[in-house]
Amino acid sequence: MYLYNVTVNIDESVHDDWLKWMKEEHIPDMLATGKFKKALMSKVMVQEETGGTTYAVQYYADSKAQLNEYYTHFAEKMRNEAEKRFKGKFVAFRTELDVEGEFTTD
Repeated sequence: MYLYNVTVNIDESVHDDWLKWMKEEHIPDMLATGKFKKALMSKVMVQEETGGTTYAVQYYADSKAQLNEYYTHFAEKMRNEAEKRFKGKFVAFRTELDVEGEFTTD
């Protein structure tokens, strides 16, 4: 399994609008690409010196091939949408994670 992690620091002036957009539009649109089977959104609990609020969103893909298909067919459109709506009000960085194992106490 692969995780596509997007970490975003969003300016407080657009925070509420951005959060609503993420939950109601962007994350559902990401899942609708068919390349991810689920998403997990977390608020980062560390205060940034530069201000804003930071979130991390992990999108779960079954394979590297699915992630590459996302990059090829959807990534530019999805990134442009965020840029168009919240230009200059956020900083994002993206990482790929290859899950080596999952462990639980159950």
